[in-house]
Amino acid sequence: MATKQDINTALNKMILSASGWRGVFAANGDEESKTAEITEAYGIIAGAAAFVFAEYLRSKNAYARPEILLAADTRPTGQAVIDTVIPVLLSAGCDILYAGVCAAPEIMAWARSERKTSMIFAETDDSVIPIGFIYISASHNPIGHNGIKFGLADGGVLTVEEAEKLIDAFRSFLDSDSNIEKIKNMISEIPEDQIQAVKAVSEISKVDAYKTYYEFCTGTAFGDTGSSDSLSFVLSVSSVVNKNLGIVCDFNGSARTVSIDKDIFTSLGLKFDSINNEPGAIAHRIVPEGESLEPCRIFLEEAHAKDPSFVIGYVPDCDGDRGNLVIWDNSINKARALEAQEVFALACVSELAYQVWTGEEIKKAAVAVNDPTSMRVDRIAQAFGVEVFRAEVGEANVVGLARRLREEGYTVRILGEGSAGGNITHPSAVRDPMHTVLALVKLLCIRDRRTELREEGSERPGLFEIWCEHSGQMDKYHEDFTLADIIASLPQFITTGVYEKNAVLCIQTADHTVLKNKYQKVFEREWENKKDELKSKLGICKWEAIAYNGLEEKRSIKQFGEAGKGGLKLLFLDSNNKPAAFIWMRGSATEPVFRIMADVEGTNKEAEQLLLNWQRSMIMEADKE
Repeated sequence: MATKQDINTALNKMILSASGWRGVFAANGDEESKTAEITEAYGIIAGAAAFVFAEYLRSKNAYARPEILLAADTRPTGQAVIDTVIPVLLSAGCDILYAGVCAAPEIMAWARSERKTSMIFAETDDSVIPIGFIYISASHNPIGHNGIKFGLADGGVLTVEEAEKLIDAFRSFLDSDSNIEKIKNMISEIPEDQIQAVKAVSEISKVDAYKTYYEFCTGTAFGDTGSSDSLSFVLSVSSVVNKNLGIVCDFNGSARTVSIDKDIFTSLGLKFDSINNEPGAIAHRIVPEGESLEPCRIFLEEAHAKDPSFVIGYVPDCDGDRGNLVIWDNSINKARALEAQEVFALACVSELAYQVWTGEEIKKAAVAVNDPTSMRVDRIAQAFGVEVFRAEVGEANVVGLARRLREEGYTVRILGEGSAGGNITHPSAVRDPMHTVLALVKLLCIRDRRTELREEGSERPGLFEIWCEHSGQMDKYHEDFTLADIIASLPQFITTGVYEKNAVLCIQTADHTVLKNKYQKVFEREWENKKDELKSKLGICKWEAIAYNGLEEKRSIKQFGEAGKGGLKLLFLDSNNKPAAFIWMRGSATEPVFRIMADVEGTNKEAEQLLLNWQRSMIMEADKE
């Protein structure tokens, strides 16, 4: 039997954040384990988390039974966690809609749809059912990890503020011996037939979730403001079907194996092929970075050799809300993986050009990103007359910032974490590789041509031509362009990849405020020693310290410690006060590591390495003091 000490030991190893609650759930404690078993301690933790969330929903309307949508990704321990969550939710008086395995964007779109349904039948706002979702996943963490994401019917995870309230309530709840016994009893006392009754309708719920997600995804990607826009896109795709655009995917056994991917692409007349497409057959490291993209790269090369139409490949993480890309690059005549920052930059070019193409009048537009997103996005946005706003790392922070900007009158079509790749396309509130791939499809398929939807003889430029025109690069446009041509037109920056070995530090200082104040002393000394070298080699003349906490950006801070556990950026400016580079640091909220990076305008890899190594040495020195 699990003791309170066992539970505290397990809880202390977990990371609780707005992005999800995660830990090594595998019973043997091995983060790379494929066992399906979890310890009793983690079962109680999962049950307590479900109960606290049920009470959180109940607080929104004490007179209605909470409705909770429940699903999981394909991790081996997922079913064991579900088997503790269902009886607790039943005991807590909740209605459960269980859909088995779903991708994260799928359950979120489903939750949004459930909210609309409840509003249709509600007589008053007071009678609206409090709806939320519980998603069992540890996202991109290793296979032995698992965790929980919580969200409401707005289609996203809880805001940072609401997540912190839930975390506080959860910790307080588990601090009581009687509450631990309460969860144990809830798990063991619910009759098995009631649990099976919930599971029995999972196929019906899955069909509902699938259909809802399909409709939401297509509406988001193609524009649902009028049938003409969607029809025009379909006509654009149809015009290049004879050119046979093909897409491949390495599903890596993820939740996307049972999602909408193949159906959407083939419905558009695009070719599609995949590997590792059995649910739960996780063939390699889950995080879609670096070596994890290699099987897809090889598969794309093989597919392209047989059929040159195949030019795009993608790899999702286990819950399918994140995916990075490989492409066929004509300039080097082979397939290669795109960097995460390249992927987001391409998505930004596509979606901002798409706004122009649809004729949407935008007087006040913005892109919301996280603090380590490369400044190449600033250059792209500037070309379209769009502002860029930054929040601290964390999808919930970026989504929250975008919501606030919309309340202030901004149009925010695209947002995301450039450092992690992928993008969020409004009204979605979660990253989705479908939207990322479809952004590239739009760039390739919407070309300069006469359209049946406009007057005879009228023409309008395609997305790549729109980008070239807005960025003053019409010399780079030609009618038979490829993805390599589009990438060559992006603003040139060298940026540290978040999963590079040199981008990750293990530090001893637990208090990041203390660490950053120590770092400030080291940096100010080093700046005096290196400023002449930095000016001659990189054109850097000045610096500005910026702190990112949640949705807030604090410019020109005097004490680096003001960044606390958030992001700290040193922005470097040239002689014209134009941003030319930055170095950045932050402790991860989902992994026990400290991340650093550098971003430098130009193509000089040595410049990025110089700044990164300098950053690394300064932090390590501060950590030793």
